Amino acid sequence: MRYIILNETHKFTGIEEIKPHWALEKFGLVGDSIVAFSGPCNIKPEYFVDIVAAKRGKEIFSKNMLHIVVEHFDTDIEKAILKQMLLISIIQEKLENRITERTILRWGDDLFDENCKLTTSAVIKTLISTKIYVGINISSEGTPIKTRGLEDYGIDPFELIEAVINQYRVEIKQLTEKSCRIKAIY
Repeated sequence: MRYIILNETHKFTGIEEIKPHWALEKFGLVGDSIVAFSGPCNIKPEYFVDIVAAKRGKEIFSKNMLHIVVEHFDTDIEKAILKQMLLISIIQEKLENRITERTILRWGDDLFDENCKLTTSAVIKTLISTKIYVGINISSEGTPIKTRGLEDYGIDPFELIEAVINQYRVEIKQLTEKSCRIKAIY
């Protein structure tokens, strides 16, 4: 699984990044990939892929988030949701290793510190792939709901994302290898 962590700030639009082959067209990453970057996020409900979340009518806004865009060339949406939960669990584990005085809770596909939201997440099915998006607040300033960000804990976003990506890549590699070595029973 190829990946790139961008040093430059990019705005997450929620439109371009969820298109199939975005990582290939923008960064030359062929096949399953992860692209991570920091930057602002402002997504209006009409662009949400989650119909229930769109009906709530609350935009997703942050002055600065750590964005993770994963693409798997597999169109099984249930498998993608399970991979999303795996990614969120890895982020939770890495945060708990760095924030020892707080409890980070996973509720569905998002992480919370008490009633403060730390992440936003979505799964997208394209014609050729499935995509996972996770945004981790870096800044909690000016968000429309109660949030906390990596700055509130003194966490370096790029050190965190390197650890998260490495762990996710290992887990996906082990999943692939294990599925190839299990003997069929007939």
